Amino acid sequence: MIDKEKIAIASDHGGYRLKEEIKKLLTDKGYEVVDFGAGNGGESVHYPIYGIKTAKAVSKGEFKRAILICGTGIGMSIVANKFPGVRGTLCHNLFTAKMSRQHNDSNLLILGGRILDPVEAEGVVKMWLETPFEGGRHQERLDMITNIEKGIV
Repeated sequence: MIDKEKIAIASDHGGYRLKEEIKKLLTDKGYEVVDFGAGNGGESVHYPIYGIKTAKAVSKGEFKRAILICGTGIGMSIVANKFPGVRGTLCHNLFTAKMSRQHNDSNLLILGGRILDPVEAEGVVKMWLETPFEGGRHQERLDMITNIEKGIV
C-alpha cells in the first residue's frame, strides 16, 4: 500500500450500505477515503451521476484508484469504462479481483451491493488492493486498449 493513498468511492442506493462498510475497511487499513456520494442513506438515485464523478476523477489522475458500487455492479461498469485511462473491473470473488489487478492493472473496482455480502466484499477489496500488476505481456495488451482510447485502432 502506498502511504496514505487516497481512494475515491461512490455508490447509488443499491450499493449504499456496502459502501459504508467498505469505507470503514479502507480507513482501518490507513487509506484516505473520499466519498463522492450518494450520501442519502439509500434513497433512490441515478447511478451514472456518481459513476461519472468518480471515473472522471480517476481519468484525470486525481486518484490512482477508486471503488464504485451499485446493485449489481453492471451499471457502474458501463459508466466507468467510458472514460480514458479507467480500467474498471466488476469483481464478484477473490479470483476475479486478483486477475483484475495482475493482468488488467485495474484502477477502479466495481462491486454489486446486492450480489456480495459485506464479508465477501471485504475479501474482494483486500485482494484488489494487495495484488500487484504483473506487467510484461499484460502491459502490451493494456497498450492496445490505450490505442483504442486514442483512436489509433
